[in-house]
Amino acid sequence: MSFPHLMFPSLEGIHLSRNSLKSELYWKLCKFWKGEAERLRQQLQYLQQSHRQLLGEELSGLTMKDLQNLENRLEISLKGVRMKKEQILTDEIEELKKKGNLFHQENIELYKKVNLMQEENKELHKKVNGSVSSSEAKISPRTPFCISNGYDVHAPISLQLSQPMPQVNGTPETAVKLGLQLLH
Repeated sequence: MSFPHLMFPSLEGIHLSRNSLKSELYWKLCKFWKGEAERLRQQLQYLQQSHRQLLGEELSGLTMKDLQNLENRLEISLKGVRMKKEQILTDEIEELKKKGNLFHQENIELYKKVNLMQEENKELHKKVNGSVSSSEAKISPRTPFCISNGYDVHAPISLQLSQPMPQVNGTPETAVKLGLQLLH
C-alpha cells in the first residue's frame, strides 16, 4: 500500500507551514525587541537618576553606604579632572618656556647686531670727523643711538617727516643751502 500524500507534502501544506514560521519568527522578534526596549528604558532611568545624584540632587532616599559610594565616585572623578587640568597647564608652561627661550635667543642675536652696527657707526664717525670727541666716547653701549635736546636726556623728543615745499621762481632767502661755502 502506498500513501503518496504522506511522502510528499502538498504545496498548500508547505505554504501554510512557511506562513506559520514567518508568523512565529515575527512574534519572537517582537518579543525580543520589546524586551530590549524595556531594558534600555530602565538603563536610561538608572543613568538619569545617577546623574542627578552626582549633581547632588535627589539624595533623600540614599543610605549611608550609598552616600559613601557616591562620595568616593565623586572624589575619583575630581582627581581625574584635576590630573587632566594639571597636564594641560604643564603642557602650556612647557610651550611658554620654549617660546621664551626662542625670544631670548632672538634678543641676543638682535643685541649682537645692534652692537655691531654701533661699532660700524663709530668707525664711520671716526672716518668723517677724523677722531672721536670725548663726549662721543662716553656713549653707553646699552644706548647705541642717542638724540639729545640739549637740556634733559630723558625728555621726549618728537620727530616728524614732511613733504618738501615746492620752490617758486628762484631760490627764496629762507631756503637751506647745501654744500660747502668757502670764505675768502
